Amino acid sequence: MPSRLAPTPTVLDEQALARLRELDPGGANHLVQRVVDAFLKSLDQHAPVLAQGCNDLTDLGALRHVAHTLKSAAASLGATTLSQRCAEIEAQARDGRRDGLPALLDAVLADIEGVRIAMRPLLQPTR
Repeated sequence: MPSRLAPTPTVLDEQALARLRELDPGGANHLVQRVVDAFLKSLDQHAPVLAQGCNDLTDLGALRHVAHTLKSAAASLGATTLSQRCAEIEAQARDGRRDGLPALLDAVLADIEGVRIAMRPLLQPTR
């Protein structure tokens, strides 16, 4: 069973996931699955704002808010690259710097897709 829960190591940090698993020894409460499911739903909500930003950088406040929200959640689940790029977007948006932001947003959208794929094995199969 542990092999089913092993994510792609280059996308997710196994140590961060291990810390989360420690909060639910034995997995009786399905904590990892519930947290991952909530995170994936959050990605569904926030990714469109990031995609919109690739073409329209008028609402830096929305980009900053979304990047801030995803930064912390991604870090707690071990998606460190996604978290770091979100931190960069947050800082640039906060400072009003638009240069290079579309390329960074494209990279984050690619990171999001990689994280989605890496997290699929962490979800319980449908009954």
